[in-house]
Amino acid sequence: MTIATTAPSGNVGRHVVRDLVRAGIRPRVLGHRPESLSPALRDHVDLRVVDLADEAAVEESIRGVEALFVTVPAVMSEDPLADYARFGASIAAAVTRSGVARVVLQSSVGAELRHGAGEIDGLARVEELLDGTGAAVLHLRCGFFFSNLLPQIDQLRAGEVPVVLPTDQPMAWVAPTDIARVATSWLLRADWSGRHVQGVHGPEDLSWDEALAVVGRATGHSVRARRVTDEEMRAMLAGAGMSAKQVEAVLGMSTGLRDGFVPEQIRDVTTTTPTTLAAWSYAVLRPLLTPSEG
Repeated sequence: MTIATTAPSGNVGRHVVRDLVRAGIRPRVLGHRPESLSPALRDHVDLRVVDLADEAAVEESIRGVEALFVTVPAVMSEDPLADYARFGASIAAAVTRSGVARVVLQSSVGAELRHGAGEIDGLARVEELLDGTGAAVLHLRCGFFFSNLLPQIDQLRAGEVPVVLPTDQPMAWVAPTDIARVATSWLLRADWSGRHVQGVHGPEDLSWDEALAVVGRATGHSVRARRVTDEEMRAMLAGAGMSAKQVEAVLGMSTGLRDGFVPEQIRDVTTTTPTTLAAWSYAVLRPLLTPSEG
């Protein structure tokens, strides 16, 4: 079985690659920056250096592939949604022409809205484009990644994280490793067809207040959520150097999922995954938040 994956060094993709290697598969990995691939994996993968926006190159790279894992890298450009559409169109055209049988897409909770959820709208467009390829397609609607806390490490150290959601509003939090396990289990199967959507919601829904309390207990570092207005967050993001469209793409991922939003995929045995935020925080955040000795 020939399986390929994009973004092999991403938060999820790197775990997919390792899971496939452990399963006895030599995956074909499509990487834009080959130097970011772990040296330990070089002899276990078929590395293809390709820009996902280069339709012909993507087609050539996935020719002969039976199953493809698609992650569209986070787009930090002047117009993120336009770039999602560009990447999605390139990948979808390549899938159609190369005859890939099955595609698993790393999508997001909120993509079901199609419009109004910032950067998630870009993933919604990729879903639509892949639905038109004729391949069997699985859209993984993932919750909020634990790893999204890593870019906020300075705020965690300072003891306060600004958010625009109500701090007591529950949402799904999930470990990237668990998303990878779900993706890999489908990639290794050859017995499915049609269009499928599956939530990947982590072990429990947590509000920002609850999540940061978990982080505090796991790391021994007290931290709290502070709700800010949309305009305050816009100013923070713009102050970090983002363009106006980038600001709206990032902000919309929160503002679009409040005010009564309920995920299309309910929490049940098929959408619940095991890794807890406490375990992840102890393993990943605690070393970053604990002052080194000596």
